[in-house]
Amino acid sequence: MNDTIEFLRRIDTCTVSNAIETFEVRMRNEGYIQNSVHCRFPQMQPVAGYAITGRIRTTVPPISGLIYYQNMKFWEYINSVQGPKIIVLADMDKTPGAGALFGEIHAQIARALDCVAYVTNGAIRDLPALEALSFQCFSGSVRVSHAYSHVVEFGEPIELGSLKINPGDLLHGDQHGIHSIPAEIADRLPDAVAKIEKREAELIRLCNQPGFDIEKLRAALS
Repeated sequence: MNDTIEFLRRIDTCTVSNAIETFEVRMRNEGYIQNSVHCRFPQMQPVAGYAITGRIRTTVPPISGLIYYQNMKFWEYINSVQGPKIIVLADMDKTPGAGALFGEIHAQIARALDCVAYVTNGAIRDLPALEALSFQCFSGSVRVSHAYSHVVEFGEPIELGSLKINPGDLLHGDQHGIHSIPAEIADRLPDAVAKIEKREAELIRLCNQPGFDIEKLRAALS
């Protein structure tokens, strides 16, 4: 699987999505996060890793225990999972993003634990520091404060923007967003991508040739 992750880090999500479609293992309007997150550092290279899942709240204090980055049980859970890892936390508040759980300190600890990205429908902060770390983030918003950010639970399946994410799912993301990689076809993606890239290169050459017309396009697509 490490070879697959290295491959995904070199390929954009749109091309991989096209390749997944050729296997017909899911509907074409499934398998990716819709609407609820935005890539914060679109200039960064694609990321790939195994999902670390959980739920957070930010509007009210936790019932017990510490808030923010002092939650050792959460870090112990992350440390117990193979990497590379992508942390995915669903903000359960009625209006997600009142506060930002993830900022510079969270990113520093997460990176030390072999995490490569953070995904949430909630908020993040400390953008310059996160960018300097090359720690990719996908979030619904940006906030100045962590407010009462705390992890409610972790290690359970969650849903974010119509995408159901289980712990350990292989995720792939870039400036276009986040999608999941079906395990049953993951090792076959490089060949599928190569075929798509060859086909697209042929069509691009055709479009740039003198004398291009609809009949030549029809012939190339037949």
